[in-house]
Amino acid sequence: MNQIETGKFIAACRKEKGMTQAQLAEKLNITDRAVSKWETGKSMPDSSIMLELCNILDVTVNELLSGERIEVSNYEEKASENLIELKKKDENNINKNVVISIIYTITMAIGIIVCCICDVAITGKLTWSLITFNSIMFAWIISFPVILLGKKGILIALTVCSIFVFPFLYILGALIEVREVFAIGAVMAVIALVFFWGIYALFKHFKERKMLSAGFAFLLAIPFTLLVNISLSKMVGEPVIDIFDVISGFVLLIVAAAFFFGDYAKKNGYVN
Repeated sequence: MNQIETGKFIAACRKEKGMTQAQLAEKLNITDRAVSKWETGKSMPDSSIMLELCNILDVTVNELLSGERIEVSNYEEKASENLIELKKKDENNINKNVVISIIYTITMAIGIIVCCICDVAITGKLTWSLITFNSIMFAWIISFPVILLGKKGILIALTVCSIFVFPFLYILGALIEVREVFAIGAVMAVIALVFFWGIYALFKHFKERKMLSAGFAFLLAIPFTLLVNISLSKMVGEPVIDIFDVISGFVLLIVAAAFFFGDYAKKNGYVN
């Protein structure tokens, strides 16, 4: 399996169909920049759109990965070669992520041990180190799936966060003996989770159009920030809006507009 050969094959099939890069991109709901990267061998089509791409070009997945039309007599042999190449690539990525995950976990464990030793040495028992332990474990359980699985771990991380954030806040409140930590934190956690799940759905829906998703993310941050302020105002008496909130909202609006413009420019071929 050769990315350059696959790219040339995609370009040839596209031209046979009389389509431009922009037209193919539109059919797949992606940017023409992504198509250009495929055809120059800089990247491969995502697995989520590979079948749709093959249907548009009237080729099989095996032919796409091989970068050429395949005769029936050689089909099984080529299929086996492509599967082996894909398996090797996945195994290499997994092995690298496993090593990084192990180093990350060991680092976290060392941090916990050092804190506990210092706590016992200073106070004679475990006190503030329990707060550190609780916080580090929560951070680890959320971040570990992403470090191990990459993009595939984001859904797991969000799910784990949704499950464990409330026990974490409850334990944290009990350790520092402040009940408001859980009461206020739980409300903020619900708002934050709704926001992050919404962002995940955006990037999942638009797939290759990351700039468009980012634009919506920054735009949605404005009403969610306002919702946080309203909730805090009712619970702790803080003002709903201050000058900092106005400035933040203005900045978020500008950044969102910049991403929307960037997406528009890429989709219409004004920039590479």
